[in-house]
Amino acid sequence: MIEPTQLQDEELSQLATLWRSHALRGDLNARGIAHQLETELRRRNGAPFPAFDTLDMRSLESRQRRPMQWRFWRRANDQHLG
Repeated sequence: MIEPTQLQDEELSQLATLWRSHALRGDLNARGIAHQLETELRRRNGAPFPAFDTLDMRSLESRQRRPMQWRFWRRANDQHLG
């Protein structure tokens, strides 16, 4: 493999994306290569702010569902006073 320091920025970015997608599909060898390429990208460009939508691994359905509103201060069988 070509040393990451020898690649142009655009080519390095494309290769990092390609290898990361291989790693996410289950290719065990791709994780290390993707990490090496992404490390070089961060060294050159600084660490970008993470895209939190892509970091959330929950399903789209569970991300869009509203959280349940719990009332810890009241039991279900208590009558409303007043």
